[in-house]
Amino acid sequence: MTTVEAPPVLQYGALVPVSVHFDDLDALGLLHNARYPLMVERAWTAYWEERGLRFEGDWAAAGDFCNAVKELRISYEVPVNRTGEYAVHLWLERLGNTGLTYGFRFSSPDGSLTYAHGTRVLVRLDAATLRPTPWSDLLRSLGRELLRPQD
Repeated sequence: MTTVEAPPVLQYGALVPVSVHFDDLDALGLLHNARYPLMVERAWTAYWEERGLRFEGDWAAAGDFCNAVKELRISYEVPVNRTGEYAVHLWLERLGNTGLTYGFRFSSPDGSLTYAHGTRVLVRLDAATLRPTPWSDLLRSLGRELLRPQD
């Protein structure tokens, strides 16, 4: 009898399913490099919507969704060369007063194979002034659940 090794159990963060479609591929049949951040953004949107948080189109009422990207870093490890189901592993590296750093891995559906990984720094903005402003207590509470343990 053949034994099948169980997929790794996530020690932190969340694994969110995403789909790669034909129009996400480049001329070589690989997932286009610009699509990885888009897939990560879609995974975050799905994650927050499952928790009742969503952007409704009003920046004044957007709260924590009124934020700007300060930095994005991504490394590509293994090419995605077909359409289908994948996953994005999401977590927080740092949760500050007005900024946060999240980590991500674009992976196989079970999280066992990493195709790309990176970090993104966000700054929470006041919708009226576009100046940094603190994250809400709700985001802080939900965010603490996603923090990666320090080594």
